[in-house]
Amino acid sequence: MKKMSIVLVGLLSSLLVLGACSDKEKSEAGTDGKIDVVTTIAQIAEPISIIGGDHVAVESLMGPGVDPHLYKATQGDIKKLEGSDIVFYSGLNLEGNMTEAFKNIGTKKPVRGISESIPTEKLLEDDNGAIDPHVWFDIELWKIALETATEELKAFAPELADEFEANKESYFNELDALHTESLEKLTQIPEDKRVLVTAHDAFGYFGRAYNIKVVGLQGLSTEDEIGITDIDDTISILMEYKIPAVFVESSINQNSIKAVIEGAGKQGLDVKLGGELYSDAMGDAGTEEGTYIGMYKHNVNTIHKALLGEGN
Repeated sequence: MKKMSIVLVGLLSSLLVLGACSDKEKSEAGTDGKIDVVTTIAQIAEPISIIGGDHVAVESLMGPGVDPHLYKATQGDIKKLEGSDIVFYSGLNLEGNMTEAFKNIGTKKPVRGISESIPTEKLLEDDNGAIDPHVWFDIELWKIALETATEELKAFAPELADEFEANKESYFNELDALHTESLEKLTQIPEDKRVLVTAHDAFGYFGRAYNIKVVGLQGLSTEDEIGITDIDDTISILMEYKIPAVFVESSINQNSIKAVIEGAGKQGLDVKLGGELYSDAMGDAGTEEGTYIGMYKHNVNTIHKALLGEGN
């Protein structure tokens, strides 16, 4: 009887070991042992895929043309968030409809609002005291946010910390070159013509970085209403500075900007549509505009050309 008990215990132990191995293989099968990172916006996902290199599998919930201010998580999104190892979102109320989901999932795994690591004194506020969440348009601030994400990757996989750090430093050198190039281009625009008119107020940090006056028809969030007064005030600014062009955004309805163009035309000012800018969303994956650097360059080149009167 004692011999039979020993045999049964041995069999049970073997089954438990086999089961544990099977579960481990199952958990690693989907991503070949990579760190599963889920982000909200592509402005986080694409840089993190570079910093993490071959050791991360990164997925962005919000693709081209998607407005993060209005976005609500689907059941599929919740499943992806729960199945990830790390979650990165921008924060500062950019993804306001997902706050509860982040709070719940944050009890089980690292969930970081990376923009919220930026010192408060460096952030912009509107007239009502709301913080501007569009910090990726200031390269220096976005580096702070990406540094936070990098430190989270290091904490998750300390054995890869040196590699993550080297990748980050290499990428940050590219960002520094991007900032220098952007500054050189945008300062070619006469100072009295450096007025950027867009559908919503997403370019405040960009304007501060490059000494450009920014006018957004909507407030910081696309949930804000646009009134006749907003349109009339914008037309008045165009008339005052004789601005040659205004811009639409890839994730925002164009009707309000078209109303501004028509209104200025009725007052004798020929305002062109300067082109489409990427604000809350980047371009299609696999294109230059589908990268953070490519998106940024596209915006700089489009603004430079249009405000110098070389637009369409």
